[in-house]
Order: sequence, then structure tokens, then C-alpha cells
Amino acid sequence: MKAGKQLVIWGGVLAVAAIAGFFLFRTALDGKPKVTYKKYRPEIGDIRQTVSTTATIKPQNRLEIKSPVSGRIDKILVREGDFVRKGQVLALISSTERAALLDAATQKGQSEIDYWNRVYNQTALISPIDGQVIVSSLNPGQTITTSDAVLVLSDRLIVQADVDETDIGNVKVGQRTAISLDAYPDIQVEGVVDHIYYESTLVNNVNIYHVDIVPTEVPEVFRSGMSANVSIIVREKKGVLTLPLIAVRSANGRSSVLKKAAPPDSVRKVTVRLGLQDESSVEIISGLSASDVVLVENRSVAQPKKNGGTNPFLPQRKRDNQKRSE
Repeated sequence: MKAGKQLVIWGGVLAVAAIAGFFLFRTALDGKPKVTYKKYRPEIGDIRQTVSTTATIKPQNRLEIKSPVSGRIDKILVREGDFVRKGQVLALISSTERAALLDAATQKGQSEIDYWNRVYNQTALISPIDGQVIVSSLNPGQTITTSDAVLVLSDRLIVQADVDETDIGNVKVGQRTAISLDAYPDIQVEGVVDHIYYESTLVNNVNIYHVDIVPTEVPEVFRSGMSANVSIIVREKKGVLTLPLIAVRSANGRSSVLKKAAPPDSVRKVTVRLGLQDESSVEIISGLSASDVVLVENRSVAQPKKNGGTNPFLPQRKRDNQKRSE
């Protein structure tokens, strides 16, 4: 009897194991990877290798106009934003002594005022350069000292870019640039690298080199202190064969793509030689032509199909219409 019971028990265990193995095997088959391909065609186009960074609009030469004498501002003859010429009178200043004499003369009448205006001239502030007034914050009647800037001039506005030391080796004087303003993203301005600073600045533990970029034209909306984005064109090629970076595989110093081929070999791996590269594309020097089709694997795992069958090893829900036992 004991032997018969043991055979029944072992038989039940084997049956359970067989059923479990069946379900595991079916799940593995249903969930195996299915490979599909996305197609790309090489295109003839332009490609640029660039260094992209942030920048600030600044005066190339910022000149503060200060009075040679302490006293009082009589007149300011220009406004902020005005363009001025070298030798132009910008403001008229009364020295402290002249201002005191004129104040005393007002008590004696107009003839006394006219007398001191004739014999004691005002001090004129003269523009030493051709430029633009970028700061005019004082008003007539204010008293000033020789350390106060009455006006601030700029010969021209430039773009000062902050270039990481890992990229500065690719930047050269004379390279073309593309400039966009954060405040006016629709405005694109071309520029040229004019000067690369010799001393670095430490920003967030990173060595940064300032690079002066001169715009080919200065839009009216340019203001000192504005933030900008700059792309410095390191190298550029036109009319070359390009391919999206996602389609190229690189390993052990070699690059390859999956090329669509005629049956029976519908997919063939070919080696390619690469050239310039930007953020999304790469130049194909050899290995492909414009008529080829490149494939990129798009792997997805199929989930087990839900059919009418049930797994006997999972808890089963009771039917809704099943009466609860009292």
C-alpha cells in the first residue's frame, strides 16, 4: 500500500512539473524578440562641425565720460541710444565756483546773470570717439564730482562667447559664427571671431576662455548685457553624402552600417569611412552611395498573447454570480 501511495504522489508531482514547464515554454516563445528595421537613405547635403556655447552682448570698448571739474550739470545734449561723432559736445557743466556765482547773481537780476555767463564759460564734455551712448542716467541740475560718469559710450557692440578649454583648440580668428539672442530667438546674425583671450577664467571649476565675436551687422534690438547663443563654424563641407548618426555603428576603431541587399542576404554589414560630424548627421566618405538603403534594427519584445487559456498555478477570481457562502 505504501508503495502505491508513493507512486501516486510522484505521479502527481511529475504531472504538475510537466504542466508548469509547458506554460513556461509557451511564454518564452510568445515573448521572444522580433526584429524589424527602420530605413534610411544617404542624402547629398551640407554638414558643419561647430562649437556651440553661450555668450553675452558687450561693448568692445566701454568709455566713461567724466567731468574734469566738480560742479553742476547744466545740459545733457544727447540721449541714450544716440550715435555721436568724435569732437561732438555731449554735455555742459558749471564748475562749483561758476554755479555759486550764478546762484548769487539770480538775486541781483538778469543783467548780473548775463554778465557771469559771458565771463565765466561752462565746461563742455567732448566725445573722444565715434560711438553710441549706452548709459545716460544723470539729469541737468544734479551735482557731480570728477569721479562720476556723466555718460557711457561704446564704440561698437560685440558678442563675447565663453568657450570651454576642451573646445578652444578648434577656435581660430576669422571663423564664421551664427548668433541668436535669447530675447529675440527669431533674429539670426552672422559674425566673425575677432579675438581669443590668452587668460582663462574659472567658472564652476571649469576653465573658460572668452572669445570676442564681431557681428557683420548690429541689429537695432542689440543691447549691452543681453544673453546670446553662438555656434562657431570650425569646418564646413557642401554637397557631401550624409547619414543620420543613429544608423552608424562604431567598434574597435571601425565604423559600419547595415545595408539592404538582394535576397537571400536581405541585410549585409558594410564598413564605411566617416568624415565631418554634427549633432545629428555624419559625412560618409566611402562605403555607401546615394542609392543605397541603410537599415537600423528596431527590436521589440512581444508580450504573451492573452487567450482563453488560464494558468492553473495563478489564483483564480471567483465568478461574479457565485453566491457567497452564508
